[in-house]
Amino acid sequence: MRTTKVWAAWRRAQYFAGFATFFLLVGGWIYYAYFYQAPGCFDNAQNNDEAGIDCGGSCVRICVAAVTEPTVKWARSFRVTEGLYNAVAYVENNNATAAAPVVEYTFTLYDNAGIITTRSGSTILPPNGQYPIFEGRVETGRRIPTHTFIEVTPPELWQPSTVGREHFTVVDRTLEDADNKPRLLANLRNNGLEEVREVEVVATIFDASGTALATSRTFVDNFSPRSDTEIAFTWPEPIAKTVRSCEVPTDIMVAIDVSGSMNNDQPDPPEPITSVKTAAARFVNRLGEQDQAGVVTFATEAQTVTLLGNSVAATTISAIEIAAEAELGYTNTGEGINAAAAELLSERHNSDARKVIVLLTDGLATAPGETAEAEAFALAAAEAAKAQDTEIYAIGLGESVKMDFINTLASSPAHSYQALSVGDVDRIYQTITSALCEEGAAVIDIVPKSTSGFVPLR
Repeated sequence: MRTTKVWAAWRRAQYFAGFATFFLLVGGWIYYAYFYQAPGCFDNAQNNDEAGIDCGGSCVRICVAAVTEPTVKWARSFRVTEGLYNAVAYVENNNATAAAPVVEYTFTLYDNAGIITTRSGSTILPPNGQYPIFEGRVETGRRIPTHTFIEVTPPELWQPSTVGREHFTVVDRTLEDADNKPRLLANLRNNGLEEVREVEVVATIFDASGTALATSRTFVDNFSPRSDTEIAFTWPEPIAKTVRSCEVPTDIMVAIDVSGSMNNDQPDPPEPITSVKTAAARFVNRLGEQDQAGVVTFATEAQTVTLLGNSVAATTISAIEIAAEAELGYTNTGEGINAAAAELLSERHNSDARKVIVLLTDGLATAPGETAEAEAFALAAAEAAKAQDTEIYAIGLGESVKMDFINTLASSPAHSYQALSVGDVDRIYQTITSALCEEGAAVIDIVPKSTSGFVPLR
C-alpha cells in the first residue's frame, strides 16, 4: 500500500514538472519573442562594451564625459538697417571628430538702459574648429545694442561627423560696391566625395587686429561632390567706412581754407598757406594706387579746383594761391564742405571706395551771414555729408581757432585735430593717412557648416 502511495506521488511530481517545464518554455518563448532586447545602444542601460549609458564602445553616440564642452570666443551685434541687427557669436569646438547635431542658445542684446531683447534658437556644431552662430534680423526698435551675450546650453548628444571646416575651401573672394550696396562674391569648393546638403555659410570681415566689423549669411541647398559653387553675401547699407583695410580704396576731397588770414603770418613765402600746401600735397602723394583725390578751396565762396582722380591733385594743391579779393573776404566753411561732398557723390566716385573729406581752416566761419548763422550753415553741411556716409576729418590751424566748432564738424573726436603751428600740419596729415586704412589686410572668414556628415546613430 505504501509503495502505491509513493508511486502516485512520484507521478504527480512528474506531471507537475512537465506542466512547469511547458509553461516555462512557453513563457520564455513569449518573453524572448515580445519583450527581450539584446544589449544595445538604445536600452537606457550601460551594458555590452559601452563606456557609459548608451554611449562609447560599439555605440556611435559619444559619451558627454569624453568630450570637451564648446567655448564662446566672442559675441557681437551688427547693424543691418535702423532697428535691425544680426547677432553673431563664434563658438569653438576643440573635439577632433565629435560634433553636436543640436546646440541650443540664447542671445541677449543690451544697451546702457539694460536688456533690449533676447532671441533663442538651435544650430549644429561641426567638429574641430570655430564656427559662427548667426541669428538674423533681430529687432531692437529705436535702441542701439552696445553689448551682446550668448548662452550656449551644453549639448546632450554628441556623435562623429565627417564634415568640418577642412571639408570646404574658399577658392577666391571679391568685395565690391562697398560704398553703395556691398556684395562679397566667393567661390566655394566641396572637397568631399559625397553631396553635402543644407549648407549654411557665414561670412565675417575682421580688421587687422581681429575685431569683427561686418557679417552676412547665405545658404547652399545641395552641394555636389568635388565641385565649386558661386555664393554671394550682401549688405543693405554701405560698409566701406566700417572696413578700414587698405584693400578698400578711398576717395578723398581735400578742402583748404584760402581766406586772407591764411597768408598773414609772413608775406614771402606767404604763411601759413605755403606750409599747408606742402603738407597737403605730401598727404595726397601718400595715397594708394586705387585711391582718388580732389581739391576744394573756400573763402567767401567755394571752388572745386580738381575733380576726383588719381594723378593731378598734388600738382593742383601746389599751385593754389590766395586771391587778392580774399584778403577782405570771408570764410564760408559750409560751402567748402558742400562742394567737397557734391564731388564725392558725383559719377567720378568709385562705388568700391569710402568717402572722406579732409578740411583745414584757420578761422571762424563768417559767411553766409553773421558768425552764428555761418557756423549753423557749416554744421548743417557737415551733417548732410555724414548722412551720405562721408567721413570728415577737420583740422583747426592756430591757437585762436574755435575748436568746439571744429570738433562738431568732424565725424568724431578722433577725427578732429588742432595744429598749433604750421609744423604740426604735416604730422596731422600723416596721422590721417594712418587712420584711413590699417596696416595689414582685412581678414574675410567664410565658414560653411552642414547637417550632412553626422554618422547615423546605431
